[in-house]
Amino acid sequence: MTRFSDLATGDRNLVAVAVETLAAPSAAFFQDARSAEMTQAEHDRLAAALPALSTIEVVNVDSGTGVGNGLVIAAWNAERLKYQAPSLALVRQSGADILLLSEADLGTARAGNRHTVADLARDLGMSYVFGVEFVELGLGNSRERERHKGQTNSIGFHGNALLSRLPLQDTALIRLDDGGTWWTDAKDGQGRIGGRMAIAAKIETVFGPILAVSVHLESKTDVEDRARQTKRLIETIDRLAGDLPVVIGGDFNTNILPSGSREPGAHEPLFGLFAEAGYRWETANDFAPTRRSGPDGIPQPPFTRLDWLFARSLAAGEAVTVPAVDADGAAISDHELVKARFSPPGSQAA
Repeated sequence: MTRFSDLATGDRNLVAVAVETLAAPSAAFFQDARSAEMTQAEHDRLAAALPALSTIEVVNVDSGTGVGNGLVIAAWNAERLKYQAPSLALVRQSGADILLLSEADLGTARAGNRHTVADLARDLGMSYVFGVEFVELGLGNSRERERHKGQTNSIGFHGNALLSRLPLQDTALIRLDDGGTWWTDAKDGQGRIGGRMAIAAKIETVFGPILAVSVHLESKTDVEDRARQTKRLIETIDRLAGDLPVVIGGDFNTNILPSGSREPGAHEPLFGLFAEAGYRWETANDFAPTRRSGPDGIPQPPFTRLDWLFARSLAAGEAVTVPAVDADGAAISDHELVKARFSPPGSQAA
């Protein structure tokens, strides 16, 4: 069986070196970065000096649990995963067997300098793979800088993850762009090193292995660039999955879609690319808006659907958009959680 690490040899867009703990940047690195010019060349030099951008953190546990008839897969942009207890409750309530997670922090002041993914996986009894999308040079966006003024990041990692109640057989990180957008265009003062990416894992299910992929496309871009990122994603997934069934989910930042539109392909070329590659989304999504105002009232409506699930060689059903709120109805993210049930084509589970 070909391992992802073998496929990654010579491919700069694919990372498959797994470690138990990601290496934190040194104080000297941050000093260097804060005095460097905001050019692509300087970004690439700094990125090459960060082992955490070329490794993924993988922790496998034996949950001792199986799944019923069908597989519940959820995708959620957790907006830093700041609110541990209500986030735990939301994921539990969703019944997710696999969670495709984006915007999770490790060692940032805005998230209590915790390893948010490790904490969530521990409390859920799930295995996880976590990869770094960006190294934050500061405290975050303008609202976060004001809210956490005087505090310090212990590490500064921001990334994506995949959590699973089922065994992770193989894992990889897929780079979706060449990085540097948030370095060369840091107009709002949010300096970052890194680029958009996806996390992929081969997972053993009751109906055989599948490939599950957690995705986060760029927000500071347009439909053509989202299509370019999607094309790279699909081509890399084809190499990893072969003929395995695939579920892809996450934040696609489809911000130009009319609210409630059931013909997203008329506005976003990425849907045509998925269709050409054999992916379907019609029954894996309920087409409700997935953006919401955060605890500080930002962003403001109107909202559209940014978060999607796509499937190849699997049937989907029971699609639901779940409000990302705590027990009192307060927002815990500016994105809702989306989920669906997946099963082999022709089965009754979906």
